[in-house]
Formats: sequence, structure tokens, C-alpha cells
Amino acid sequence: MKTTSTDWLYTVMPAVFTWLKESESGALEIDFEETQRQAEYVLKAQGKGGSRMGGLVASGTLGENSYLSNEQRLSLLKSLSEVAKKYSVPLISGAVAETKEEIAKIIAGLATVGVDTVMVMPPKTLAVPSDEDMYAYYALAATAAKEAGITIMPYNNPDAAGYHAISTDTLIKLADLPEVVALKISSIDVSIIETLLLENKDLKILAGVDTVTVYAGLAGACGGITGVGTVFPKASVTMQEYVLKGEWAQALKVSQAMNSISYLDGQPLLMEYLKFAMGIHHNDSVGGLRTLGKKLTRDQIEDVRARYILAKERVEALGLLD
Repeated sequence: MKTTSTDWLYTVMPAVFTWLKESESGALEIDFEETQRQAEYVLKAQGKGGSRMGGLVASGTLGENSYLSNEQRLSLLKSLSEVAKKYSVPLISGAVAETKEEIAKIIAGLATVGVDTVMVMPPKTLAVPSDEDMYAYYALAATAAKEAGITIMPYNNPDAAGYHAISTDTLIKLADLPEVVALKISSIDVSIIETLLLENKDLKILAGVDTVTVYAGLAGACGGITGVGTVFPKASVTMQEYVLKGEWAQALKVSQAMNSISYLDGQPLLMEYLKFAMGIHHNDSVGGLRTLGKKLTRDQIEDVRARYILAKERVEALGLLD
């Protein structure tokens, strides 16, 4: 689907996991069927008010993007584009590169497998890019998106980039590019969102850290991209329904119910932690531990398990367990 409308931004969108299986040789390969099944599980969920997730985020941080080959990534996205079309939501993918020429090439490739919007990370360079270089990187990404008939979403994530956040001035300029559908801000400091909206009240901003989804909404974010919502989709969608209606006390109750597991979204091993939580949720702990990333220690496994159980009990008490 084309993302010419911005209605889908006023929602939460799940960052789904890439499920893996062992091949006959013992090597890990993508389990396309299970990955699609889990994506459908999330997109079928409804909040108390009847709304659903507004998009499908695949091959991002939680989708093990940095560990996949280009061929694996494109095959994965092509399979998930079928799910996105079935539920009439845009397919969103992450992308990062060292140079502007490389990111333009990646965006063109993603468009061929059904991706509607690309979350573009800042360039992966050893030297910190200047504001001018940063703008040029995203401007060429926008040009590539225009030529491919899709949109982009600058992804301000200093922890993942390895250097300082994209400057406010640069973000404001990027938001003026016609191909930029929204900005994604991954920070627990929601004052950044307020600052941006003071400069341009019409900006569309998505929160990228689960622990501050409600506070980001208070600051003016229109929606968010969620990892925890992939595990507890009904609760996550309901929380966003409350945020959009300004029912902050109710929204905070849901946020607090999920807080023990939302905490994991802000940790360096967020993908490994939340993937294991998803495995527990689907009675597939072994699958949840099957990753191309870091192997969890026994203590980490038990910590995630305890956090999941606590969140599940609290979510269930609110009547929001799927």
C-alpha cells in the first residue's frame, strides 16, 4: 500500500522478531512460516476500543537486521509484505549504511519487496558526521525513496548510531522533505519531542522507547513503534487508545502493568531479551533463545522470565491479555 495518508501514524506499530530454525546442517535459517504467524497474531489483536496496530515493522533492531545478509533481509520482507497487505497496513523496514550512496541503493532494493516506509538510521561512520553531511545523507535517501515511490522516516537513535543525536535544526529541515512521513525519536528524554513541536506543530513524531510511550504522547507524539506490544498487543493498542483520547490515568495504568518488561526495551540486549519473552509467551522458549545475536546467560534468562510473568499477571488483571 502507498503511505500517502498519515492516519496510520496515530497508532502503535509492532517491531516484529525474525524467528529462526535449525537447518539439517545445524545452521540457523529464517523460519518464514513462524515469523508470518507471529506477525498475524499481533496484527489481529484489538484494543478495548476496537482499534488495531497501524503498521508492521520488520527487519529493524528487533528483527535482527544487523545480522542478516541482504538476501535474507529482502526474502524476509517479501514474505512479511504478504501479511501487511492482508491486514491493509504499511510495511516498514529499518536501514542503515556508511554512505549516502549506499543508503540510496538499499532503499531502492527495499521498495522492490513491498516496503512502504524505510526507517533510516544515521550513517554508520567512525567519524561523527557534520550537520551538513547528515542532511545530505538523508536528502539522498529521500530522493531514492521518491524515485521508488515510497517514503522514509529518519530514525534518531544516538545509542545505536554510536554518537550524538541528530541535531534539532537538522531534524526540522529533514521533516520538510516531502518524502519524510514522520520522525522516529528513540530517547527517554521526551523534551526533545516538545522542542521539535514548538518549532513545527505539524510534525509527525513516533516514540521509539516503550517505557516512555505515554509521556511521549503527553509531549505530542502521535504514535509509537513498540517491541513490548509485539508480546502484549491488546494492552499496547489499548494504551494508545487512551493516549489519543487524553485519558492519561488509564494509559498510565496500562503502562505500569507492562513496566517490568518495558524496561528491557531500553537495554543494550533489548532484541535478545524481548525475543525470549516472546518465546515464553508462545510456549517456545527454545525458539525465543534462538538468535543470531548474543547468547543470554542463565541469570539473564531467569530475569527476563520473572519480568514477563509479572507483566503478564498485571496485564491479565486489567483484562488486556490476548
